[in-house]
Amino acid sequence: MRVDFTKMHGVGNDFVVFDALAGRPPLTAQVLRRLADRHTGIGFDQALVLEAARRPDSAVFYRVFNSDGAEVEQCGNGARCIAALLHRRGRTADGAITLDSPAGPIRARMESGNVVAVDMGVPNFDPRSLPFDAPGEADPYALQVGAEVLEIGAVSVGNPHAVLTVPAVDTAPVERLGPAIEGHRRFPQRVNAGFMEITDRSHIRLRVHERGAGETLACGTGACAAVAVGRRRGRLDSEVRVSVRGGELRVNWGGPGERIWLTGPAEISFEGHVEV
Repeated sequence: MRVDFTKMHGVGNDFVVFDALAGRPPLTAQVLRRLADRHTGIGFDQALVLEAARRPDSAVFYRVFNSDGAEVEQCGNGARCIAALLHRRGRTADGAITLDSPAGPIRARMESGNVVAVDMGVPNFDPRSLPFDAPGEADPYALQVGAEVLEIGAVSVGNPHAVLTVPAVDTAPVERLGPAIEGHRRFPQRVNAGFMEITDRSHIRLRVHERGAGETLACGTGACAAVAVGRRRGRLDSEVRVSVRGGELRVNWGGPGERIWLTGPAEISFEGHVEV
């Protein structure tokens, strides 16, 4: 079966976008894992599958699959790339569009050039929303990882995130702690692990080990989660530059109960087709 695709990225967080076609079987986890391989497949952090809209006020329903083939709830940079692709296809009205996802509707707006902003909803600090095994909401939480006790913030931005504050992201033990946090028994559905360095009130540096994908060059929901945790602690302003390994994102959040916005570039790398 021949399948057309569009390869895209948001500050290095890369995606393959597929249009789900009526009458064709969905791509299996095994096929997605094969396509995700950067040596023998297309290579991607996440696959985004566009389906027919399920809500009258949305343009499309999208599904997100990590490179290990597992489906997840949300992807901030992926949402920005989908909005940019639909804008290119003439699907936006005055540069604005509403998308739908397993985590709920997402509003997007096109800004200058290739920059796209998305409304990622209200950050949820209730541990049940991740889910995270904790007796109640707290900050920070103590998380036992091997012989270490880590202090983490935990928040859902449509998907689950654990955030550690580190002195310097360049030397943060992402390779060692990332997988251990991702698969920790207190996160029954696994978790994304963010390592945040606060440089000043309007700027952080960030690395994220994504569940099912490993460390990526950027993570949009991870950027939102880190800013939400830092701002809730009184250490960040309402607008924050987030430097990631693939470039820079911007996060705007007024505070608890407010909606959080993620802004950054979204680019098409190439288009093609593959036999599956």
